[in-house]
Amino acid sequence: MGWLRRINKRIAVVALHDVFMAMLSFELAVWFRYQTYGKPQDFLFLWHGTAIFTVVCFVVFWRMGLYRGIWHYASLSDLIAIVKAVTLAILIYLPVMFVLDRLANFPRSAMFLNWPLLVVLLMASRLLYRFSKDGDLRAVFEHTDDGRVPVLLIGAGDEAEAFIRGLARDRLAPYRVVGIVDHKHTRIGRDIRGVTVMGGLDEVEDIVKRLAARGRKPQRMVITWSKLEGAAIGSLLESAENLGMTLSRMPRMTELQSGNGEPRLEVQPVQVEDLLGRPQQVLDRDAMGALIAGRRVLITGAGGTIGAELARQIAAYDPAHVSLLDNGEHALYRIDLEFGENWPDLSRRAVLGDVRDGGRLAVVFEREQPDLVFHAAAFKHVPMVEENPNEGVLTNVMGTANVARACLAAEVKVMVQISTDKAVNPTSVMGASKRIAEMICQGLSLSSATCRFVTVRFGNVLGSTGSVVPLFQRQLARGGPLTVTDPDVTRYFMTTREAVELILAATAAAPAGDEGGKIFVLDMGKPVRILDLARQMIRLAGLTPEVDIPITFTGLRPGEKLYEELLHDGEEPGPTPLSGVNLAAPRVINSKLLEAEVEKLAAAATARDTARTLTLIRHLVPEMQDGQDHSSVEKSAAQAE
Repeated sequence: MGWLRRINKRIAVVALHDVFMAMLSFELAVWFRYQTYGKPQDFLFLWHGTAIFTVVCFVVFWRMGLYRGIWHYASLSDLIAIVKAVTLAILIYLPVMFVLDRLANFPRSAMFLNWPLLVVLLMASRLLYRFSKDGDLRAVFEHTDDGRVPVLLIGAGDEAEAFIRGLARDRLAPYRVVGIVDHKHTRIGRDIRGVTVMGGLDEVEDIVKRLAARGRKPQRMVITWSKLEGAAIGSLLESAENLGMTLSRMPRMTELQSGNGEPRLEVQPVQVEDLLGRPQQVLDRDAMGALIAGRRVLITGAGGTIGAELARQIAAYDPAHVSLLDNGEHALYRIDLEFGENWPDLSRRAVLGDVRDGGRLAVVFEREQPDLVFHAAAFKHVPMVEENPNEGVLTNVMGTANVARACLAAEVKVMVQISTDKAVNPTSVMGASKRIAEMICQGLSLSSATCRFVTVRFGNVLGSTGSVVPLFQRQLARGGPLTVTDPDVTRYFMTTREAVELILAATAAAPAGDEGGKIFVLDMGKPVRILDLARQMIRLAGLTPEVDIPITFTGLRPGEKLYEELLHDGEEPGPTPLSGVNLAAPRVINSKLLEAEVEKLAAAATARDTARTLTLIRHLVPEMQDGQDHSSVEKSAAQAE
């Protein structure tokens, strides 16, 4: 029943087309023969010969896989297959007719006309279809090579066709494609440049076994579908491990051309970003360009993971001037050096300064005159802030208040506050301090008539300083073990690029009438179990979890949660015009009352009165849960201070 499974509507249409062309070519060949030599005859006067030739062609074309070709990717390999199939059909047809009626009344010379005519009719339709799709036929006639490391492609689309075509161009390419796997069942059983789509994503292991039985076992799987989701990539990684294969991905379409215009065919390793990836959101880049182009932009924390990526993406939208503010000399030097190399003509200034210092901010804002401010400066390492709560408050709370005051004084058009999922029902000082920072901007968004205050909340940024991925990479380099706090701990992850794109998109969106006091919450997809992430990273290194690299459990650290949340209890996310962005409405405190409470908190933190600092934090954030016994922190802090 395997052949029956491969039948689909498109194959049936192709089969009908090819059978019709076989019948038409036979009749045209006979007609032309009698028109030019002998007595002219009507169409179908040899109808039994036409019928038999049509049946023979149907069977031969089916057995030789002619119907499986995807016309959008018609190529030289399809032409070769057609020539072989037509030749075989004629060689079978002639002896069959001889046995039936000794070729009586049949002009043998007609078959010499039929052969090229049928080849042309079959190939012309395919070429015309491809031309209608691509507007170019040059790719059809590129040479193919069939002799290197066997690979199985994951994805049957434009990228797969480009990969196979690139192999055909490059005589030194080390790969030979032996099969394709695709998510669309309508493509199963069809061909791309002579390579068959053999099954669905859930059939990978069976497909590899079938290929191995034919002596064509692939040594590597190559992902040629850029929109494949992270969960599916993780499953493929596990299958590759079970089959003794490696998993790679082809260069993305934008990476396929090197400086000399030749395709780069070396596949790339699967990255952690691929494992956690989601389909790319469609962004309004025109609106983002309109927000930034010709404007003066200031970024706090410009040397950090988010701040640096903000600076890079903002630079691409032609701002009038970029001010890079950071209190870390080395981090600031690196991003300023990068700007000098990549955007040498862009007006910029590297500013050493601390957001805790309101006086320094006033001087900077007066000199830089920013139109837009992105506030990314913060202490974010949960255990570190837990051990140093006063410093966390001074940077995360007072720093935000100082930046907000400077924005109001300088009549900045928009201030964007970068927040975190740890601000939701926080169990740590870091999370609570970020929640208070949210509240400051929420209050000002309701009371300020001159500056638009935008708060954006999202989860962990993949690969950021101090996050779990760089930690696992260091532990892998040392030979393990990988340390996971708890078997059930989960986190939301987003790539830095994706997070910053959505920050800019939310900022660029036309303000909604009910935006005041609300927070933009980025859609982080499904949370990732850290234990699964650890196992996948071990597999990416070509090793086996628990065999080559052990995984140990260390217990949750002070202030850490088993799982993070993006919304407070009772917060109903509201839609926005932006895909991947929602609006949430946490409770709001009157900005005047909040300002007084924040001043008390600042005074306690400045005096390093840890006990009072923690008490005031709990007063401002009553939903804060005890992630640890703070008495030890208070005692040790009191001794140190």
